[in-house]
Order: sequence, then C-alpha cells, then structure tokens
Amino acid sequence: KGDVFVSGAVTLNSSKKGDFKTNSFEIAPKVGYFVTENIAVGASIGFSSDKVEEGDSATNTGLGLGAFGRYYFTPASKFSLFAELGIDYTSFDEEFDAESGTVYGSSFESKELGFGLGAGMNYFVSSNFSIEAGVAVLGYSSNDNGGDGAEKTNTFSFGGDWRAVTFGVNYKF
Repeated sequence: KGDVFVSGAVTLNSSKKGDFKTNSFEIAPKVGYFVTENIAVGASIGFSSDKVEEGDSATNTGLGLGAFGRYYFTPASKFSLFAELGIDYTSFDEEFDAESGTVYGSSFESKELGFGLGAGMNYFVSSNFSIEAGVAVLGYSSNDNGGDGAEKTNTFSFGGDWRAVTFGVNYKF
C-alpha cells in the first residue's frame, strides 16, 4: 500500500523498400499507485506518429489518455499475477499530401474510445524492479472516423493472442 510504479513504452521503427518508406515513433509512459496491497490504480498518456511515403505521403499523429485498475493475486511473491481493466481515449490527426495531386490532399481528425481487460505477470528481480509480461483478453473500441456523418468503426475482440504478448519493465518506488 502506498507504493508507486512506473512503466510504459517507447518504440521507433523505420523501413524502406524501393520508394516505399515508413517511419513511426511512440512514447507512452504509465504510472500506477497501490491503494491497497492487492489493488493499483493508474493513468497513462501516449503520443504516436506514423509517416508513410511512396511519392505521396500520409502522416498520422495520435495523442491518448488512459486510466486503469489492477488486481494482484500474489502480491507478496516474486511472481505476481494480475488482471487489469482499462479505458483509453485517443485523438488522431491524419494528413494526406499528394505530390501528383491524385490522392486526397486533405486532413481529418478522428477520436477513439476503448475499453480492455488484460492479464499479466510480474517477476520481481529485486524489491523495486520487475519484468512484466501481459496479454489482452477482452477489448472493445469505437472510432468516429472523423465524424461529420462518417460511419463509426466498432471493434470487439476476445481471446489471448499469445503471439502478441507485451514485455516490459516496472520500477516501484
């Protein structure tokens, strides 16, 4: 109780095949606070940027905010299992530039709200440092696709995709 942990993600990606180039960047810190020995609540913020070029270019930037709650099943052990329930809101700004004038040449903003349930495990290397693995189990999101009469995209997912396990590190204060 009273402990704080810090986690998150930082990714960089760049690829090129002929004239086709992609670059992406993401930073998403996450902070949690233990309100009891077994329950942690927290928040996250994230920024992402993706750019695709092949003559014409498209850029997508996103800013997201999230909140989560975790229940730890074995808090006194070196291995701690947890279930996490979270909510995220993300705003995307998409811009399409056309050198040839044949593609879009416009921009729009879309908003997405998502809910998720996940499971994970921490292995404490020391009393302050842990390695974490997690997988999404249940999720729902709704994207307005820019609004103004655009049809929404609603996505529902169920099941643990063990090919998409996330790995990370946590530091507990």
